[in-house]
Amino acid sequence: MDWKEISGNWVLVPRHHIGIVHFLGGAFIGTAPHLTYRLLLEYLAEKGYIVIATQFVSTLDHVQIAEQVLLNFERALVRLEDKSLLNNSYLPVYGIGHSMGCKLHLLIGSLFPVERAGNILISFNNYTAKDAIPLVEQLNSSLPIEFTPSPQQTNQIVQESYKIRRNLLIKFSNDTLDQSAILTEILQTRFPGMVTTQTLRGNHLTPLGQDVKWQPGKEFNPLDALGQWFKQEVYRDLNQLKNTLLLWLNPLLPPQ
Repeated sequence: MDWKEISGNWVLVPRHHIGIVHFLGGAFIGTAPHLTYRLLLEYLAEKGYIVIATQFVSTLDHVQIAEQVLLNFERALVRLEDKSLLNNSYLPVYGIGHSMGCKLHLLIGSLFPVERAGNILISFNNYTAKDAIPLVEQLNSSLPIEFTPSPQQTNQIVQESYKIRRNLLIKFSNDTLDQSAILTEILQTRFPGMVTTQTLRGNHLTPLGQDVKWQPGKEFNPLDALGQWFKQEVYRDLNQLKNTLLLWLNPLLPPQ
């Protein structure tokens, strides 16, 4: 299964597919999601999900970014349909976001007419521009530099207009950037009984877990033991995340 670049998206299409995942990564690392989130996204494809990972460049205008990534996602769907790469049967669409990608999915689900079977929001954060971009502090403080919408406006938009009823919010035990608590309250008030929350081992960068190459020597030695332990630690938290996503997406599918 090879990655294909389609209309500003990186796409994986398994032979037998049961659903579609629209993935949005974090600020800056979202420019190459097929590389930075490769292990996580390829795992979902192996389990039967078409993965459409939309790349984007971070700016202050998050509404404009949300509109553009949605447009690119829909263009990719049209291209896949034109090439007859999609099954004729109904395929549920799930949004998965990490960090800033969560905010973009929230804006998409609030401001635009989309249909989603559910959203998975991993390590949501909703910082002000001053807190998110250290360079802002070095600029003229009299300038009104802020994200559009601001954190407060984002919360209000979600509270009043968010339409995706089924949501999974994931936070990590060692993630100092996570702001899921406020979002959880908003969504639980808007859709009682439809919001699931999970706290997993790991930190803000756990979804970016990368492949660790460790080739033991001919004779096993303590250094090999250390290398294998490190590899297991790197994979442990990522594997727990993978299984949590899969269980929520489709409880009938076996985990890895």
